[in-house]
Amino acid sequence: MHNMQAAIFDLDGTLLDSLGVWEDIDRAFLGARGFTVPEDYVRAIAPLSPRASAQYTIARFGLRETVEEVLSVWNEMAHRAYSEHIALKPFARDYLLRLQAQGIRLAVATASHEDLFLPALRRNGIADLFESYTTLNEVQRGKGFPDVYLRAAQKLGLAPAACTVYEDLLAGICAAKEGGFYTVGIYDPGAQLEWPLIQASADHCALGYAQLLDE
Repeated sequence: MHNMQAAIFDLDGTLLDSLGVWEDIDRAFLGARGFTVPEDYVRAIAPLSPRASAQYTIARFGLRETVEEVLSVWNEMAHRAYSEHIALKPFARDYLLRLQAQGIRLAVATASHEDLFLPALRRNGIADLFESYTTLNEVQRGKGFPDVYLRAAQKLGLAPAACTVYEDLLAGICAAKEGGFYTVGIYDPGAQLEWPLIQASADHCALGYAQLLDE
């Protein structure tokens, strides 16, 4: 791996093992409105901000609710899960501690909202490891573009070439590479259909943090 000064981590699917929670939320939310979850739905909204995801969902299913109403329902459903249930991916904390011990600075770039992810990170004992958190609310475009990673690097006072971005989504990997970052693809079952393309696109890939610890 290249000589990095900082590591910028995505959260959902990369550090947080949150796939099952969002699948449950999608099923419950759409099911209550008479829909099943389409096969491509998760892939479509994964790179988007929460607001953009709500707008997409309303348009796709012809919902009569406002963006604010959809976001309120999602936040209520997700808050308890993040506060009480979501765990880290296996050996993720060990890997973060190793990077920190090596003098590598840690940051987050996520599509999630602080009200959701901070309780999960605190409960799992890693919230204080990160110098900064950057969300899509701070930039113009979603994770199909490098904006959120560039903003995270800016907060650290570093050039993209000095940072490694860890992501589980192809859109995130491609966007980070476009921004000039070294990229590490982390396998997540929620993006398993993308995994061959992630392997072809990322600078480095791992099936999990145990593999990275062994390298």
